[in-house]
Amino acid sequence: MPQEESKPIDAPTNQESLDDAVQHLKLSEHQSAVKDGAESSADDNNQDPTQAPAKKSKKKKIKDAVASMASSSKSPVAPTSAEDPLPASTLDKLSDSQINQLVQSNPALAQAMLKGGTSLDARSMRELLKSVSAADLMTGMSSGKNAKDMADYKFWSTQPVPRFDEKAAAQEKPVQEGPIKEVDPDKWSEIDLLDDAELKEVQELLCNHYVEDDEAMFRFNYLNETLNWALKAPGWRKSWHVGVRATKSHKLVAFISGVPVRLNIRDRLVNTAEINFLCVHKKLRSKRLAPVLIMEITRRCNLEGIYQAIYTAGVVLPKPVASCRYFHRALDWEKLYNYRLPERTVTPGLRLMRAEDADQVTSLLERYMKRVKMAQEFNKEEVLHWFLDKETDPKSNKRVVWTYVVEDTNKKITDFFSFYCLESSVIHNASHSSTIRAAYLFYYATESAFETQNDDDEVLKARLNLLKFGPGDGQLHYYLFNYRTADLPSGVDTKNQVDARQRGGVGVVML
Repeated sequence: MPQEESKPIDAPTNQESLDDAVQHLKLSEHQSAVKDGAESSADDNNQDPTQAPAKKSKKKKIKDAVASMASSSKSPVAPTSAEDPLPASTLDKLSDSQINQLVQSNPALAQAMLKGGTSLDARSMRELLKSVSAADLMTGMSSGKNAKDMADYKFWSTQPVPRFDEKAAAQEKPVQEGPIKEVDPDKWSEIDLLDDAELKEVQELLCNHYVEDDEAMFRFNYLNETLNWALKAPGWRKSWHVGVRATKSHKLVAFISGVPVRLNIRDRLVNTAEINFLCVHKKLRSKRLAPVLIMEITRRCNLEGIYQAIYTAGVVLPKPVASCRYFHRALDWEKLYNYRLPERTVTPGLRLMRAEDADQVTSLLERYMKRVKMAQEFNKEEVLHWFLDKETDPKSNKRVVWTYVVEDTNKKITDFFSFYCLESSVIHNASHSSTIRAAYLFYYATESAFETQNDDDEVLKARLNLLKFGPGDGQLHYYLFNYRTADLPSGVDTKNQVDARQRGGVGVVML
């Protein structure tokens, strides 16, 4: 499922100048000194400094300054490439102390950048910062669930993933051959999703402790039907549904899953595991179970001869191969009900997909996906599983996926599109409905894609505006485990704005 709750945001503001950003950083340094003096004075006069008006922290001010340097948007800066650093001229305007301040505000990223714990002077650090993207620099400055501590990066530095300062070549190759060192499996529990009781345990753990937004307003609410669809894809293995149970109560307190996926990466077919639903009980987050879960699912994949994996996250880890942005359209149900859409579609031949359409849909999707640099490959069995719900009524609240095809007068399927439904619980808000149901665009393909088109930036933006889709505040970062490839286009530029030149990169929809 999407690894971060994303919400629509306001339109971007006018660009701030780089000089203003530098002054912002300098001002934060000055205000920090003033604040320190004020707090000292308050102590001398037996005053409570907590009664003073709340001010931004120094780290927050530095983060704002970095964002201003990199983008004209108030939206998060997307780490689309290691080749997108801050302007060198801007970094040259900072003093040595301000360079040190930047580095000290993000010790986790500094640790990931430095080799062997080598100490660098301000001049060397300045030159190194010129090769680091704004998003990489801002990693660790985040608050809430996006914050990553030093231990996270120490763990990932031991794993076969690219470093932030590494220049990945376009040549494809595994990072590490053979299995990774095993861990003690004695305390693990294989979850049997064919057992309704164990399926319910997973559902309850995810609904109470999985993905929620920064403001803790919404949390994904998974139905059993959704989990069966996502975790029982063709070729699924019980051994890849891994849990950790409490010693005394045997309650499920952590979970991670994998399903087999054939991934086409720049015309090379790679057998991988799609890792998903990593969840740890909130009271056990300090126990650092997540790295252990990752090591265990890695071990189990290795036993099946799978040494590469794909996964997504809403946080920045070492190091994304692509970072995509959510776009939203809010629907006013009351208005739609009163408006009443026509009984028949204006697109001739549009209908729900049937089982007999699988061959044509498989062929169309395969040809369409050759247009992108990284895509999942589907066979007929997988198409039937992922796109066809033969048992649930299309109007049922428990239906997960809908797929529509366009059939011409010769019975040829020229287009298809699909979407799935995911519920979110409204947290601590009794005045609203307990859940919100949202449709997420899934896979689609069209014959018209093979015709000559002129979709430049303006055409693409006009289409999004016409359909009333607006940019969200959420990011989805794609990662490859034990595999190197050059960064992939993500649909947005370095300012996180729609860019037609950045299309054709990612063709994988991670649930």
